[in-house]
Amino acid sequence: MTATTLTGSPVPTRAPRARAGAVNRLTWLRRWISPVLVITLWQLLSSAGVIDERSIAAPLDIARTAGDLVADGVLQSATLTSLQRVGIGFGLGAVLGLDLAVLAGLSRFGEDAIDPPMQMLRTLPHFGLIPLFIIWFGIGETPKIALITMGVVFPLYLNTLGGIRNIDRKTVEAADAMGLTWPQRVRHVILPGALPQTLTGLRQSLGIAWLSLIVAETISASEGLGYLINNAREFQQTDVIVVGLVVYSILGLATDAIVRLLERRALTWRA
Repeated sequence: MTATTLTGSPVPTRAPRARAGAVNRLTWLRRWISPVLVITLWQLLSSAGVIDERSIAAPLDIARTAGDLVADGVLQSATLTSLQRVGIGFGLGAVLGLDLAVLAGLSRFGEDAIDPPMQMLRTLPHFGLIPLFIIWFGIGETPKIALITMGVVFPLYLNTLGGIRNIDRKTVEAADAMGLTWPQRVRHVILPGALPQTLTGLRQSLGIAWLSLIVAETISASEGLGYLINNAREFQQTDVIVVGLVVYSILGLATDAIVRLLERRALTWRA
């Protein structure tokens, strides 16, 4: 029921908000039902011998292995190494992709000079460049970071360029009518207008960065999550392999959540 004042006008109550909170909690719980059921079934089948432990370890064994790797400090060291590679590669790719998109989007000459080679290069499967990267850069850290950088550049470039091109022309004309200078139009109109698509490209680039890292760490790596997984493969340690893959997925989800939080904060004006 809704409370009323002496004049008969309704007074808002907290019931709708409380119901919305209860629905959100129920939805969150429902989303956990299927993963828990899958893991439980997996454990039961492994315990009954239906799933061969040589094919894939049981969830409890994987959990114990993860605890041992954490206790030995192996998992933390490998994770930190992989994070450093992604951080450097993503930073370089983001700076390059954004700068090229802004130059191509704000200048006709820049578009003619930058966009054709970018459109050609983006069609290349960047994993196919691994042999060339090894020839050019050797088998150290450089080819790994170069591969991640290549994976980041193109989604960010394409989305940012698309955002700049799709800005409403009337908005630009209004900025002209207000007498804004070119730098002011870029700062207050063009870049904020392109921000939603730029953030979309950022999320896509982060996903590709983690995918590129998994492949990059197979290039004669001596540390990192990829090295941990490859070393476990040699000894058929499926529990270690699964632990490494789970950490990859957690890191990917965590970085995506950070970008989504940034998106909500930066685009509050859209709501």
